[in-house]
Amino acid sequence: MKYIGMIVMFAVSMLMSGAACAQAFPVKPLHLIVPFPAGGPADIYARELSQGMASRLGQPVLVENRGGAAGVLGVDFVAKAAPDGYTLGLNPASALVMTPFARTNMPYDARKDFTLITVVAKNPEVLVVNTSVPAKDLREFIAYLKANPGKLNYGSTGSGSVTHLAVEMLKAEAGVDIVHVPYKGAVPALTDMMGGQVQMVVLGIPVVLPHIKSGRIRALVVTSAKRVAALPDVPTTAENGYPKVLTDYWYGLVGPAAIPQAIQSRLHAAAVATLESASVQEQYAKLGALAFPTTSEEYMTFMLAEQTKWGAIIKAIGFKED
Repeated sequence: MKYIGMIVMFAVSMLMSGAACAQAFPVKPLHLIVPFPAGGPADIYARELSQGMASRLGQPVLVENRGGAAGVLGVDFVAKAAPDGYTLGLNPASALVMTPFARTNMPYDARKDFTLITVVAKNPEVLVVNTSVPAKDLREFIAYLKANPGKLNYGSTGSGSVTHLAVEMLKAEAGVDIVHVPYKGAVPALTDMMGGQVQMVVLGIPVVLPHIKSGRIRALVVTSAKRVAALPDVPTTAENGYPKVLTDYWYGLVGPAAIPQAIQSRLHAAAVATLESASVQEQYAKLGALAFPTTSEEYMTFMLAEQTKWGAIIKAIGFKED
C-alpha cells in the first residue's frame, strides 16, 4: 500500500507539474517557420496568423523564412525541433500530401513526425482557357478534347505541382488526352496560355482574375466544392459532372510530434480564434483564399484523404521527383 500511495502521489505531482507548465506557456517568443521566401502568399498568410496568435498568447510569434526543396526543408526543420510548442510551421499541402509520394528520400514521415494543429487556408483554383478555344463551359471543353486527342496543350507551374496534378486528375476522370507543358512558375505559364502556345491552365484565382475580368482569357470552372465570391458566375467542377476533381491548394499549421496536449490546446485556441476573426478573413480573401480553421482531428482526417487522392494520381502517372 505504501508503494501504491507513492506511485499515486508521483502521478499526481507529474500531472500538476504538466498543468503548471502549460498554464505558464508561453514564457518566451514563438517561431513560425514559413518554408518559402518572404513576400509570397504563404508568407502573407503566416504573418497575419502570427500577429493574431501573438496577441492571444501574450508573446511575439516571429516569422522565419526557410525556403528550399518546394517547402520540404522548412517543414523538416519543424519536424526536428523540440516538441515544446515554441517552434511551429506553416506547411504547404505539397509537403505533406504530394511530395511524400513523389520522392523516395523524404526526411520526415508526414503521418508521424508532426503535431497537426489546424488547417489555415484554402486557395481556390480556376481552370481557364485561351479565348480561341471553342468552349464556353467544361462539358464543351471535354467534348472538344475528346474530338482532338493529344492536339492541345496545358501549362503548369512545374512537374509535380498542384497545377500539374489537377489536370492529370481531370484527365483521368474525363478520359481525355491533353499534353503537359511545365513552366517555372505561374506567370510564364499564364503568359504562354494567353499567347496561344498552350490552350489551358489551372491556376490560383489571384493570378488570373484580372485577365478573366478583362476578357483576355475565359474561366470555365473553379476546382472547389463551392463557388467563390471573386467569380460568382463561374460554376464548380461538381456542377459540371466531376465532383472528384477538387484541387484547392491549402496550408496548415503544424508543430513537431509529441507537443504536450495542454500546450497543443493553447496553440489551437489562439490559431482558431485568429482565423475566425473578421480582419484575417478579410486579408485572406484579398488573396482569393478562405480562412479554414479545423480541429486537430479534422486536420488529420483531411490530410489522410488528401494523401489518398494525390497519391493515387502520382502513382497513376508514374511521376517521380528524384
